[in-house]
Amino acid sequence: MSPANRNRRGISMQDLTGYMQHTIAVLQATAGEGLDTAMHAAIEAVAVALEQGHPVLIAGNGGSASDAMHIAGELVGRYKRERRGLNVIALSANPAVLTAWANDYDYETIFSRQVEAHGRAGGVFLGISTSGNSKNIMAALAAAKDIGMTTIGMTGAGGGKMAGLCDILLEAQSNDTPHIQEAHICLYHYLCDKIEARLAN
Repeated sequence: MSPANRNRRGISMQDLTGYMQHTIAVLQATAGEGLDTAMHAAIEAVAVALEQGHPVLIAGNGGSASDAMHIAGELVGRYKRERRGLNVIALSANPAVLTAWANDYDYETIFSRQVEAHGRAGGVFLGISTSGNSKNIMAALAAAKDIGMTTIGMTGAGGGKMAGLCDILLEAQSNDTPHIQEAHICLYHYLCDKIEARLAN
């Protein structure tokens, strides 16, 4: 291999190409009729909730917390089109609430407590977990179902324990966290685009 194809740390471009090919394979495996049906249902649920003035709440941990904030940023702000701001809240975005509740009570209920505060019947809760087994996301899904919200899960393959708590499940077909997160970005960018297109008109 020529020096031009290897950097100073000895990492070859073949390594990068292989990684990107794996990502492409995950995206191809994720796409399909089942995903189309679930995504259509998710778009419809979120759009109807927002049209009717109900909140859309989103939560995740770690990288998925960043994804939750990314989605809220696109929908409260704008994705591509000029339109009104939308009632979307990332429950991972308020460190005072998160740290106060986790410190005084426990970490497992940091999101379900916020669902109690901000959730409304007719709204939507979107829980993001690459494993599908995050206890605080499952607690929030249960709380959302209890008050009559539509529950959407964004997970890895199989959906984990969250699957039974979700009205709609958007699965990335991988068990590898980084590749699941890469697929999630594609899924929620598509979700944001279609919701915005509907609500901008």
